[in-house]
Amino acid sequence: MNFSSITGDLFIGTTPSASDYDLLRELGVRLVINMRVEYRPRRDVHESPLTLLWLPTFDSPLIPISIRALQRGARAALETICAGGRVYAHCAGGVHRGVTMGAAILIAQGYEAASAMRLIKEKRPQADPFAFYIRPRILRFADQWAGADKLR
Repeated sequence: MNFSSITGDLFIGTTPSASDYDLLRELGVRLVINMRVEYRPRRDVHESPLTLLWLPTFDSPLIPISIRALQRGARAALETICAGGRVYAHCAGGVHRGVTMGAAILIAQGYEAASAMRLIKEKRPQADPFAFYIRPRILRFADQWAGADKLR
């Protein structure tokens, strides 16, 4: 498992195996967000299992990442963080889908979209939040999140 600590509350990386769950638990992770359509989360058999949120998405310019999935993951992450837990967002390589979710979580925590993308790139050099089909999803999420916030 290859991962990066983005903030004290957020990690982004590659797909963990069930045997990696113990390490995540040691790091204080309570929520694992899986953005892979092609890989279901492996069950956590620990007595107090991690919460596994599967938001299957594609990594393709032709099929954009669902804003609804990003909103669902961001809300779950905020609940986990507010309760004192940490979040691990992942995809296959920790480059696009997990990074998009990570940016959504940071934006939900109050970061500006550009700052969230720069922080992720700084902390996880292989991340590509500026990819031509990823950046627009992050920006759209930020716009919709801000708009939804005004309605609350």
